[in-house]
Amino acid sequence: MAELDGVALVTGGGRGIGAAIGRELAAAGMKVALSARTREQVDEVAREIDGLAIVADVSSRESVAEMIDQVETHLAPVDLLVANAGISGPRGNTWEVDPAEWWHTHEVNVYGVFLCCRAILTGMIERGHGRIVITSSGASYLPGSTSTAYSSSKAAVNRFGETLARQLEPHGIPVFPISPGLVKTEMTDDVFPADAPWTPPELAPQLVRVLASGRADKLSGRYLHAEHDDIDDLIRRADDIVENDLNAIRLQR
Repeated sequence: MAELDGVALVTGGGRGIGAAIGRELAAAGMKVALSARTREQVDEVAREIDGLAIVADVSSRESVAEMIDQVETHLAPVDLLVANAGISGPRGNTWEVDPAEWWHTHEVNVYGVFLCCRAILTGMIERGHGRIVITSSGASYLPGSTSTAYSSSKAAVNRFGETLARQLEPHGIPVFPISPGLVKTEMTDDVFPADAPWTPPELAPQLVRVLASGRADKLSGRYLHAEHDDIDDLIRRADDIVENDLNAIRLQR
């Protein structure tokens, strides 16, 4: 794969998919800032990749502003935002879950993505370049979801990413909502059986590395799956995909 440069900010980078993405981008040559709510976790990953560790709450406007300020002070303006921070939220019957806990899932998974994107976009537009990757989930559209909080939040994130991509098209800033697949992490390990169709954990980081390279910019706004989509094939067919509105979650009549 091609070497990369510039500054990447990965939220939710203290463990799981976010930490793996941070490692991949650092190995590719980017300067990486990682944010998480837990100091010990984010410090450990940052030390491993010689990155910048930031404790932040993406659902707080003040915390997000401080996070961006730290990245720009210690590294440089953000070239790639990976809006990955998310929580699984409450499971169980909707009429039995705590309303505050249900809503907090949207505060982190949706409002948090909005705040992080909004905080870096003015600078990206002024500089005329930048890219955004948003971690979504197949739970946003696949049947069988058992959590109204998580699945509805990820559906909102999909639509947000697609609409944001359209708004940013005149500015040349691509946005990619992606699904990492069913990756075994602390969030999923106790929810799915051991013999579930787990996605190899390296696929999402490899996809983000391709997206960071600029090779897939024509696919901005398209829903990309780390396991089920061959990104090289999609890049070759990008014009056809856009013309025929493929890799989009649509109602078929």
